[in-house]
Amino acid sequence: MTNWHIGTMGFAYEGWVGPFYPAGLSSRHYLSHYSQYFDAVEVDSTFYGIPKAEQVQRWTAVTPPHFTFCPKTPRAITHDAPLLEGIPLMHQFLEVMSLFGDKLGVILIQFGPEFSHHHFNDLRHFLQALPGDKRFAVEFRHRSWDTPGTAVLLEEHHVCLVAADYLYMPHTIHRTTDFLYLRCIGPHGQFGTKDRELVDKTPELQRWLAQIQLHLTAVHDVYVFMNNDYSGFSPATCNRFKQMVGLPVQEIRPLIQGRLF
Repeated sequence: MTNWHIGTMGFAYEGWVGPFYPAGLSSRHYLSHYSQYFDAVEVDSTFYGIPKAEQVQRWTAVTPPHFTFCPKTPRAITHDAPLLEGIPLMHQFLEVMSLFGDKLGVILIQFGPEFSHHHFNDLRHFLQALPGDKRFAVEFRHRSWDTPGTAVLLEEHHVCLVAADYLYMPHTIHRTTDFLYLRCIGPHGQFGTKDRELVDKTPELQRWLAQIQLHLTAVHDVYVFMNNDYSGFSPATCNRFKQMVGLPVQEIRPLIQGRLF
């Protein structure tokens, strides 16, 4: 049986107040509210820095037992310096992420568009330095990585090749491990609001699902995360995809916190 983990990229969006979060709800309670609808989240804030241990422990405490966190590797490792120089910092990051315990899902390693196949050997050494007791998924933004050799390298290290619905990247799933990781991103900044779906992505999601179904007998878990830039309002897009998969969906209704006086 395949376990589906479907959620959004990040959860702390001001535009969600009203259509998703009750008006007046403290941002400290966003995650616990979110976890009533979805059982997974891709943690975007870790891209900008390693969170404090207390923050990770709080995230863990306010979510139900079945919840899954997929943190994004800090840009200081993947973007801001030569990759191999980031190995010590990666180990520090992983030490903090270990505090998620059983709720730690896949650690996303996203590289920037300037990270090309020219850095193949650097990537190989970096993957060799990763611990074998955690799951990792790699996303490339340079098309030079779209080669059989890339898939072979990741398969050798039991690392997932991310499939991304993003601009010029190939919209194809290449399975390299016993789980799949799909990111529905969309062009950045194309929508002025994040409070409702503005584009019907049903046809694209159906095509992704058809690809995923070809691999279901070979994978244990499928991770799918939606960005607001994909259709305008990622919680609704998540529900749309959950319906396609056949998972139960909790309807999202605009909520307003009642008056106290």
